Amino acid sequence: MKTVIKVENLSKEYRLGEVGTGTISRDLNAWWANVRGKENPNLKLDIIEKAEGKVIHQALKDISFTVNEGDVLGIIGKNGAGKSTLLKILSRVTTPSVGTFKVKGRIASLLEVGTGFHPELTGRENIFLNGAILGMNKQEIKSKFDEIVDFSGVEKFIDTPVKRYSSGMYVRLAFAVAAHLEPEILVVDEVLAVGDLSFQNKCLGKMSEVSKQGRTILFVSHNMQAMSQLCTRGILLQDGTKVFDGNIQDAVKQYLSNSIDSSGPSYNLLDNKDRKGTGALKFSKLEIYNNNQLSNNFVIGEDMELKLSIKAFKPTKNISIAIHLYRYDEIVLANIENIDSNFFIDYIEDEAQFSIRFNNLNLYPETYKLGFWIASSNSQETYDHLLFCAEFNVLEGSPLVRRKLLKSGGSIYLTPDWKKIK
Repeated sequence: MKTVIKVENLSKEYRLGEVGTGTISRDLNAWWANVRGKENPNLKLDIIEKAEGKVIHQALKDISFTVNEGDVLGIIGKNGAGKSTLLKILSRVTTPSVGTFKVKGRIASLLEVGTGFHPELTGRENIFLNGAILGMNKQEIKSKFDEIVDFSGVEKFIDTPVKRYSSGMYVRLAFAVAAHLEPEILVVDEVLAVGDLSFQNKCLGKMSEVSKQGRTILFVSHNMQAMSQLCTRGILLQDGTKVFDGNIQDAVKQYLSNSIDSSGPSYNLLDNKDRKGTGALKFSKLEIYNNNQLSNNFVIGEDMELKLSIKAFKPTKNISIAIHLYRYDEIVLANIENIDSNFFIDYIEDEAQFSIRFNNLNLYPETYKLGFWIASSNSQETYDHLLFCAEFNVLEGSPLVRRKLLKSGGSIYLTPDWKKIK
């Protein structure tokens, strides 16, 4: 197979709060090395001066890997793991501190809202500008123009300066340009999260089509379902270090098993500042249990118990509680209310704790988020509302699952009773 990206011992350091090296001579040395295409001599890890008061953040640490032509590589990791820094280096937006990389072929990058377009130019002008940057002539760009505009859905505003676009419009056009101008390598960061769900699915379909044409894709997303659906290989980054490189399903599984914040599976909800409501009642504590043990890791078919505590700042009658279940990309899967289970809460005076048990947890492997709402069952006056305040993992490995789960399995794992009736 033809290697199109080769990364060797790549590291990237930032000196927080500092611009330049501290002396004119070192700045000149760095400039001269850059002119000759050499490594910056001031940034080699073994000779950096870590002077008192200078905080150095190492975004990437000794990363090495290769990508072959036609690979669809998912780069996974928590916020701050180094994913975006790695893509910026490969896209030549920034330079590495140490190490080398080689890229063979035209590369189109969609890294963040605002990258790649000139804000004063119209959508039409930016399409031609991006095509020229990729080395395409005017006729080649014209042949793709209608397809790009149709895909983006911004035809009405194509002659408007993009600085007046909403973030969703901007991303739709930027993705359409990057995907349709036929780069050999397509690099897509988390920006697809800005668009609506239908456009995200449209983008995933287009990237799948691009990959089938033998082009290479590097994809960063927190949406593990999309990652599993599109990619064949995954690299997992943790604190700037590569900790896994292999099959995408194994990469996702390892990411999910380590993705929950160390504060879980027990959460002090009173500390959560991102809440709405009158405050007469407040969610105070959440504990997540698996088989009577505190845990936020489950396999398909296991039982999950939530122990939810509520503190009354004012004695309150006739109460309704709802639990919001979200996918990791914050798409709502279910809204579960106590009254749907014929469980009624008449009165809370000081503190109360409730057990909510979910038997046979039939969710696909993924990280899921929880939110909570409490209100008057009579007037619907909201007392407290928390969004995305807790998380739990569903992992593969259940003896109930006798097959390899499909990449496009969705969110719910259902096993109805089957009968032959004719």
